[in-house]
Amino acid sequence: MGSTQIRKFLAASSLAAAVSAAACVQQPGAVATSASQSAEPFRFAAEIARFDSLDRVEMPAPEGVLFVGSSTIRLWPDLKSDFPSVSVIQRGVGGSRLDEILMLTPKIVLPYKPRLIVLYAGDNDLAEGRTATQVFEDYKSFTSLVHRSLPSTRIVFVSIKPSESRWHLVDQMRAANEMVKRFTDTDRRLLYVDVFTAMLGADGRPRPELFRDDKLHMTPAGYTLWRQLLLSVVK
Repeated sequence: MGSTQIRKFLAASSLAAAVSAAACVQQPGAVATSASQSAEPFRFAAEIARFDSLDRVEMPAPEGVLFVGSSTIRLWPDLKSDFPSVSVIQRGVGGSRLDEILMLTPKIVLPYKPRLIVLYAGDNDLAEGRTATQVFEDYKSFTSLVHRSLPSTRIVFVSIKPSESRWHLVDQMRAANEMVKRFTDTDRRLLYVDVFTAMLGADGRPRPELFRDDKLHMTPAGYTLWRQLLLSVVK
């Protein structure tokens, strides 16, 4: 077995352990995942291997601010410079759902021991047919898993953003956001940042200047808006 094959094998083995650990701590009220769903994080093996490589070069110091979630986090172009004097860790996994971030938490969240987690996920879940209630249950499981190991870590849920390409899901988006928002009011370690409202125009639809041509991913103007909304929380 060559060195490249060995690295791939080790990355897959490490990811398998992470998935297994997350599955064992899923909360009683959470929605169960099928065997096929449990295997899906392996499609992110290359991304996880990249994170491992970065960590081997320089492991982020504890007490940083971890941005984790789907492609909205991965594609944030100037994340570190947008929050100067803050130790920022960028761990976005393109195409991921919240239930997959939950499974990957032992691998891409807990080792960094962050003081603050900024989470954006749930968008892809709804697009793939999961319900607002499933997103909410997975969010609760995520907070529980984090706080078992890191009881003082604060978690910011960035609301599911509106987008023209997924406007047919707007009712599910609003429902998931509202359930999460109400839950955050029950724990001082949990925060909710509403980007949904700020991304709507006077006509009540998503502001086109905030989105790329695909009407889903954000332009620099979109990230500038998010920075403004998150700056006081991250600082």
